Amino acid sequence: MGTLKTIRLGLIGAGRMGSFHGQTAARHIPGASLVAIADPTPGQAARLADALGVQRVYTDPQQLLDDPEVDGILIAAPARSHAELVISAAEAGKSIFCEKPMAITLDEADRAIAAAASANVTLQVGFNRRFVSGFREAHLDVVEGRIGTPQLLRSLTRDPGLSNPAGVPQWTIFLETLIHDFDTLRYLNPGAEAVEVFVMADALVAPAYKSKGLLDTAVVTIRFDNGAIATAEANFQAVYGYDVRGEVFGSAGMLTLGSITRSSMVRYLADGIQADTQRMDTDLLRDAYIAELTHFVDCLRTGKKPLASGEDARAALAIARACIESVQRGAPVRL
Repeated sequence: MGTLKTIRLGLIGAGRMGSFHGQTAARHIPGASLVAIADPTPGQAARLADALGVQRVYTDPQQLLDDPEVDGILIAAPARSHAELVISAAEAGKSIFCEKPMAITLDEADRAIAAAASANVTLQVGFNRRFVSGFREAHLDVVEGRIGTPQLLRSLTRDPGLSNPAGVPQWTIFLETLIHDFDTLRYLNPGAEAVEVFVMADALVAPAYKSKGLLDTAVVTIRFDNGAIATAEANFQAVYGYDVRGEVFGSAGMLTLGSITRSSMVRYLADGIQADTQRMDTDLLRDAYIAELTHFVDCLRTGKKPLASGEDARAALAIARACIESVQRGAPVRL
């Protein structure tokens, strides 16, 4: 029996998230190796490459895409560049893992999906909650009918802090934060699609930035075509830690999922009960981040369709775009 060919990965974007994905690709995925890094910021790719023992460093992402020694691309560049990088990678014949959001407009999303289909390459999007064990188990419970018909769903994301409000692009709360929750709600209500959204949003964490277009707090109500009603909520400053949870209430029961605690250990002391919390997404969801890249490599090797596809990314983006319209109009929006 022959040995399996190593899947050679190239990373575009060596910032915080890119560095984490780079470490994962270099050290934690059986049968894969990180062989090249590209980042236009001077010195950024070289620093990460030096830390991870990667030989090939580029400042132009296109050089990495043209590298014949790369099988798959990990895109962790700024969100507004994702769609064009997906299209360029597909045209270069490379399979693609793209951090969320895959695109900012539906036209971009359609072009990205079409490019990957035309080139017959794998396209997976970084919806990591599909790979969190509790979320995965909840999805399977719903599929198996264990809680009956889903009627009420909830997903929330609370970031631990808003350190630089001036650097947050407009509509980030929908396009980059709640996009996870929109995908999660579709995942927990399988086969159903959103038909209407209504948003209430404000700048409650950094009120001075509201006039500059920053919204940092939002509640979204979503009606699905199977009758289920869902809420997605986000806030950019949970002082107690990074908080990601979900809930599915159905005709035959309820599922709750997600935890903010670092471990199952709880302290019972004279002044009360305490538990340590996680402060970073890459700590709280570390296993899921590793699992999604492991799944990507498996899809490259086997040809199976990724659990989080380009079509899934487009569906979540359609909800996000409707949210923006709902804020602008102050009214419900039909999809």
